Amino acid sequence: MRASEDIERDVDINEPAVSGDESEMVGKVSAREAYDELRTELLEAQFELVAAGEFPVVLVAAGMEGAGVIRALTSAHKILDSRHMITFAPHLATAEESERPGMWRFWRDLPANGDIGVYAGGWYTEPLTRRILGKTGKKKFEHQLQMINRFEAMLAAEGALVLKFWLHLDKGAQKKRLKKMAKRKRTSWHIEESLWGGNKRYDQARRAAEHMMRVTGKDHAPWITVDAENEEERSLTVGRTVLDAIKDRLANGAAEVPPAGVVKTGRTNPLGALDLSKALEKDDYKKKLGKYQDRLNELIWSRKFNKRSLVLVFEGNDAAGKGGAIRRVTEFVDPRRYRVNQYAAPTDEERAHPYLWRFWRRLPRHGHIAIFDRSWYGRVLVERVEGFCSEAAWMRAYDEISEFETEMSDAGIIVVKFWLAIDKDEQEQRFKAREVTGYKRYKITEEDWRNREKWDQYDEAVSDMIDLTGTSIAPWTLVEANDKFFARVKVLETICKRLEKSL
Repeated sequence: MRASEDIERDVDINEPAVSGDESEMVGKVSAREAYDELRTELLEAQFELVAAGEFPVVLVAAGMEGAGVIRALTSAHKILDSRHMITFAPHLATAEESERPGMWRFWRDLPANGDIGVYAGGWYTEPLTRRILGKTGKKKFEHQLQMINRFEAMLAAEGALVLKFWLHLDKGAQKKRLKKMAKRKRTSWHIEESLWGGNKRYDQARRAAEHMMRVTGKDHAPWITVDAENEEERSLTVGRTVLDAIKDRLANGAAEVPPAGVVKTGRTNPLGALDLSKALEKDDYKKKLGKYQDRLNELIWSRKFNKRSLVLVFEGNDAAGKGGAIRRVTEFVDPRRYRVNQYAAPTDEERAHPYLWRFWRRLPRHGHIAIFDRSWYGRVLVERVEGFCSEAAWMRAYDEISEFETEMSDAGIIVVKFWLAIDKDEQEQRFKAREVTGYKRYKITEEDWRNREKWDQYDEAVSDMIDLTGTSIAPWTLVEANDKFFARVKVLETICKRLEKSL
């Protein structure tokens, strides 16, 4: 997509052609007219997209140096209503971004339903650049591309329209274009900030790009190759493709994306094996609680932890004591080092994004702790049981969640997950106690009582969750929580042992 102002610089339709070639002038005016017509149609399609508010559009523009990737980004701002779009031209990751999983910075800036996100290079910039410069081997490059595949598959499964454009120049055309850019003050900075070294690495860039497109070109996220030698044709081709794709999606909707494979659920009952009678006497509790709180503080302040981070996930039956356990974990931890994230039903903003979006944004940097009171497991628990998402969506989520936690682990995050279990009688006693205790009354709602009617359904969902998302890098710890003293000590002891093993 290219703004009319850019075309006007190539030919001023108010002045006669210097050459006097009238047919050449008519051809350029026609291109201007075609562009203006396309611009109008794109803006109209964007307004329809916003009004529908059903899905986002994710556009990635990448290409050979000098092919006009940055121009595509700036042109999008001139053509489209910028109130409903985001643009992103990532360079190599900053120090802060490098302390989190690689996709963190892209998850933060995903467009909401009804909006358009335009990315210059996007999540391909860093892997491709490092491969071209020889800083990444074939195996790691392949791993990065597969991670991108899973990311884009999830975007598509959540309804996003994903289009990726590769703006191509052959070697001779690129050399000519880069020389021209180097002579112009307005474009010379592109040459000075070249990541790939311009024309001298053309062959490496082409080989890496061709492999990248073969691996990551999918039906749900296709690569569209565009000849970028003629700038007007490049802009028109990209614009028409985007327009046609948006109009088709608005007219026909998106097909439901099934899970990658058949998910077998209801295989075991890990909760049934718990001995919920386990308990601690108060004196023993105080002694052990202090011991593990002190040890946790030591581990967090160790030099090794400065290059790691910690994610604590707390799930459990209603009234199982998650809040009390979290307070004992954080009681003597420097508040600058942790953040407690509490989640209930998603807000309107959160519903307009993929369900993992609100959790990705809260991942900690090195030396910090993110605590999740309820988490991404809501997709396979409450959303499954209450029918808040389709069966295909919650069945896909097991793999999506495992991939999310793998990305955390690869980035140095230690993931510790707890399920706090109580029996039905204990829950009833705690509910009643909350109703008569002033400072606890806010914790109990009619919905809590209604959920008890689906106790068996939740038990089945929890068992499936534990079976299908418990991995060596992010295992589940089941906590016998009928006795709060026992539960709190077990939580702290588990965290300390995981940190000792991982640091």
